[in-house]
Amino acid sequence: MHKTLRIGVLNLMHDKEATQEHFTKRLQEACQNVEVTYFYPTMHYANRPVPAAVQAIAQPLDLDLVAEMDGFIVTGAPLEQKDFTEITYWDELVELFDFLSARHIEQLYVCWGAMAAANYFYNIEKDRLPQKVFGVYQNKILQSTALTEGLSFGFKAPHARYADLNVAQIMEEPDLTLTGISQNGHVFSFEALEQQTFLLAHLEYQAGALEAEYQREKAAFPNRDIAQPENVQTSWEETSRIFYRNWLEKVAHQVAEKELCYE
Repeated sequence: MHKTLRIGVLNLMHDKEATQEHFTKRLQEACQNVEVTYFYPTMHYANRPVPAAVQAIAQPLDLDLVAEMDGFIVTGAPLEQKDFTEITYWDELVELFDFLSARHIEQLYVCWGAMAAANYFYNIEKDRLPQKVFGVYQNKILQSTALTEGLSFGFKAPHARYADLNVAQIMEEPDLTLTGISQNGHVFSFEALEQQTFLLAHLEYQAGALEAEYQREKAAFPNRDIAQPENVQTSWEETSRIFYRNWLEKVAHQVAEKELCYE
């Protein structure tokens, strides 16, 4: 990949600064020719000032700027236990979904972002889990694709969520391919015929991120019984490196195809 790839990221995570550090590191490890632009949803701050800390690291979601991106990522968010229509910026998110699809921009939806996009585009239902899936687990490939190339049997990945997507519905949808699943039966990833990848694992996480998430939730909900993350000493570095390299190669291929059409 010689051309600088422009990747946009809508950052919906609670710890925005750490999230941006994680994604930038992963993307630049996978490809040196990457320029990452971070956005925040404006509707989330409709009735209050945008925090200075957010303004310092991201810019308001602007579809004119999104149009300049070669690929786009929508992060997870701590919203699995809410209905999608309860989200303050749902209309803005739907507008982004439609825009990315209409522009044929390569899309990567992560964790809650994957749940939201899969529900909007394909009516895949979100299933709330009896307890949080939280830790580093083995996963297996169900269908080999360009994105899963290089991942070994039993590859490791961190999962951290209170809900999952309905596996049966994913498998019944002709436009979707379930590509990976965890050892405990939770979705790792699936792909669409269009330029859409849905990743339920937090491959952007760095070492220590799961423990930090546990401490943050414990402080926020002191009276709630919150399970500690499992297998936190297990490394998923190789999985992250391979997956993000493959995704950026997919972005680069899509860009090359677009440029060829306009020659």
